[in-house]
Amino acid sequence: MYKEIYLVDDEDLVNTVNAIHFRRMGLEERVKSFTNPELALDDLRFRDNPNTKTLILLDINMPEMSGFEFLEFMMLEDFPETNEVLLVTSSESDADKEEAKKYKKYVKEFITKPLQIEHLEDYLQGSFK
Repeated sequence: MYKEIYLVDDEDLVNTVNAIHFRRMGLEERVKSFTNPELALDDLRFRDNPNTKTLILLDINMPEMSGFEFLEFMMLEDFPETNEVLLVTSSESDADKEEAKKYKKYVKEFITKPLQIEHLEDYLQGSFK
């Protein structure tokens, strides 16, 4: 089970909607929202326990830093594999899906926005196994 859940999307509304999904599942105390991916990365870097099992909902298209650049930093800095990423994006581009495969160490799913609570529940139930 995830101890922390990071919502990383430059649109505050998207993070709010996703946070509501987690609240409905009773997980709101684990959620941290970021509209700036650089701040999210810093928060991940400087946690007390970097091996904490963490779910990261990550948008691809953001102005400060793309989701792929975010993943590149995770690779370069060798973040632990306990950080699991769901790419939640409005992109349905095959090129983006191919790019996501480069980061399969972290990326567990590629999900088209808007994130459906049923999809999230199915994914989380799978993570309990």
